[in-house]
Amino acid sequence: MTVEMVDISEKPSVARTATAAGRILLKSESLEAIRSGRVKKGDVLATAQVAGILAAKKAAELIPLCHPIPVTKVEVELEVESGSVRASSTVSAVYSTGVEMEALTGTSVALLTVWDMVKYIEKDELGQYPSTRITDLRVVSKRKGNA
Repeated sequence: MTVEMVDISEKPSVARTATAAGRILLKSESLEAIRSGRVKKGDVLATAQVAGILAAKKAAELIPLCHPIPVTKVEVELEVESGSVRASSTVSAVYSTGVEMEALTGTSVALLTVWDMVKYIEKDELGQYPSTRITDLRVVSKRKGNA
């Protein structure tokens, strides 16, 4: 079997938007450190937001058969909830293929950034992460054209 990128040359360019969301389950100590601004590496939510934006723009560099898309807008939002941090990414472009992978990549990297910044709090006495997990990663919505 061969692997190849799908030919989209015959598809028209139209406005496209996709939103993806997910969450990272964290210890209450990590959530309190994020809320109070006491994380050693700095502002977790702002850093994760920037990381998500950068990642969405680089999805084609990370996913082998993903088309490089001229992204026109990326919004990444993070919210501390009870037991978790929720992230969502909305990506827009005018192109001939969708932006779901860009939105999923932005959300994933935002959540990974949160993990990286609080991992010193999340580790147990053996250096493991028994309760930390990224979950519920999904495409929440996508729109094509005027729909």
